[in-house]
Amino acid sequence: MNRFRLHYVLALLLCVSGIGVPVVRGQSQEFPVSTRTLKNGMKVLVQPDHSIPNVALYIFYRIGSRNEHPGTTGLSHFFEHMMFNGAKKYGPGDLDKVMEANGGSNNAYTTQNVTVYQDWFPRSAMSLIYDIEADRIRDLTFDPKKIASEREVVASERRLSVDNNNFGLLDEQLWATAFIAHTYQWPVIGWMSDIEHWTMEDLKHHFEMGYSPSNATMVVVGDVSPEEIFQLCEKYIEPIPSHSPPPPVTTIEPEQLGERRLVVHKPAELPILMIGYHIPKTDNPDYYALNIMRSVLFTGESSRMYQRLVDKDQLALDVSSQAEPAFDPTIAIITAQPRQGVDPQACEKAIYEELDKLKSAPISDKELEKAKNTRLVEFYREMQTINGRANTIGTYEVFMGDYNKLLDAAKSYSAVTKEDVQRVARKYFDPNNRTVATLLPENDEKAKQ
Repeated sequence: MNRFRLHYVLALLLCVSGIGVPVVRGQSQEFPVSTRTLKNGMKVLVQPDHSIPNVALYIFYRIGSRNEHPGTTGLSHFFEHMMFNGAKKYGPGDLDKVMEANGGSNNAYTTQNVTVYQDWFPRSAMSLIYDIEADRIRDLTFDPKKIASEREVVASERRLSVDNNNFGLLDEQLWATAFIAHTYQWPVIGWMSDIEHWTMEDLKHHFEMGYSPSNATMVVVGDVSPEEIFQLCEKYIEPIPSHSPPPPVTTIEPEQLGERRLVVHKPAELPILMIGYHIPKTDNPDYYALNIMRSVLFTGESSRMYQRLVDKDQLALDVSSQAEPAFDPTIAIITAQPRQGVDPQACEKAIYEELDKLKSAPISDKELEKAKNTRLVEFYREMQTINGRANTIGTYEVFMGDYNKLLDAAKSYSAVTKEDVQRVARKYFDPNNRTVATLLPENDEKAKQ
């Protein structure tokens, strides 16, 4: 049994004085994790928590849009839908009905890197949940009528979330411009022409390699014992054969040597500005310094960017930043919504000025301390619930390579210095390393011409 303790997180939180951020106080707690790799290659992590009679089960499949190619874009997201559409034992509609009848619920999400399935249920339904999961992993239906129906659902989702959504459209164009070689350049939902032309051979090949047990990590947190979970896995999951995993993504995005710009003209109430900077993959040592930097700039109404763009200069309605976990070097995106009548270039100029200030002079002790508090409290709050813990344990295992790195998370945040923040700002937020996407409103009369 591998074990880790989270009480040091509490101790660190107690040592860091709050600057406008509440400090979490509580007794030390131990969070043991047991691990086992099944004979078919699936790794299983179990963390008991008997505080409530419920269970959270996450299955991380290492299959996402980065594993697709022209002609098959969107297949990973498509299977997120198909996995709820019936298998050999639990037919169309049965999965949700049976699960809900037994007090459970479910969801799923797809990213560029992974497809993750989430089950939440009372411990009394454990055998049922494992039976359902085994059924759809082993015997998912490929009924042509269901495929045609779900294909249209995905096409409709694309029209709604991208084609007719200005933020979704601009985000898609940003990624397609920021990456010229790596597979992060195409959208998770897929290009419409690909959605319309996937073949049955495409579908079966993608499912076989992506949903191989050896390509998955299962995390179970809740009112369970490791022994009973491993027994359920041996009964329901271990007999499922594994297949060859997705081929490794070997393409490395070339270093960007100059700013790239794109403009989208579209009917809209307000313009949108997005700026993407290339940053390293999640398991890079600069991960923690970059998060602290983004907290200083973007987290809360007292952050530098919010104070400058929203409060002081009143250039934008909002400004934010996001960077998702990634297996390969990715981008951190800054998004601003300019106010009515404000030229997006004014927002852009203010953003660069704030970045330059951070590069030219260290942040204050108070800013550093507050950013650390914010990240540490967010981390601990995630670890307080069985759902948050399952997601966090799985994320560290899959993206950091080992859930045990949770041991170092709080320590790594606390070790970040003002000089580290300044260094990563200079290293990654360079003008030559950015892609700027702007959506400019186009009036209806012009759009009709």
